[in-house]
Amino acid sequence: MQQVQDTPEEWRVAATATPFTGKKTSVRTDDVVMPDGSVVRRDYQVHPGSVAVLALDEEDRVVVLRQYRHPVRQKLWEIPAGLLDVPGENPLHAAQRELYEEAHVKAEDWRVLTDVYTTPGGCDEAVRIFLARDLSEAQGERYEVSEEEADMELARVPLADLVRGVLAGELHNNCLVVGVLSLAAARAEGLQSLRPATSPWPARPFDS
Repeated sequence: MQQVQDTPEEWRVAATATPFTGKKTSVRTDDVVMPDGSVVRRDYQVHPGSVAVLALDEEDRVVVLRQYRHPVRQKLWEIPAGLLDVPGENPLHAAQRELYEEAHVKAEDWRVLTDVYTTPGGCDEAVRIFLARDLSEAQGERYEVSEEEADMELARVPLADLVRGVLAGELHNNCLVVGVLSLAAARAEGLQSLRPATSPWPARPFDS
C-alpha cells in the first residue's frame, strides 16, 4: 500500500527576482526548470508563516472573533491567529500571545491540531493550528487594538454549530474551517493522539 505523505522536493530555479516588497510579505518571480527541461515563470507571495488557535472551553464552545477582511470584502468569523513576526519564533509562544492579545484568554493545555499550507499554488504561507483547552481569563491589561481589530467582535460558539456552518457554506475562513473539521475528526481517534505543542514543524523551523 502506497504511503500518502507530502515530501520535500525542490526543482531548479534558473532565475529569480522580487518585483514587490511589502510590510510583511513580498512577491517573488522564479523561472523554474520543469522535468522535461522547459522553463516556466511562477509568481508567488512570500509569507513569514502564521499560527492559529482553536480555543475550546469546558462547555464545548470555541472562542471566535468577527473581523473585516478587505481583500474579500466580508466580515469573517475566525479563530485567533497571527503572523510569525520574528524569524525562528517558537510557534507555541506566538499562539499563546495571539490568544492573549485577541481574546484576553490563556490556556493550560496545548496540542498541535494540524499544519497546513493555505494556498500552495500561489503563496508559501504555512500555518500551524493549535488546540488550546483548560481556558481562563488572562490577567493584566487588555491588549490595545487598532485598525480592523478595533471593530472586532468576540464570541464563544458551540463547536457543533461551527461544523454545521462550515458544511452549509456559511463560514469561510481557512483556519476556522480547517480547525473545526480537524477537531471533529480528531475526536474519533481520541484527542490524546494529537501531537504535542512543541512538535517539530519542518515548514517553519523554530527555536525551542
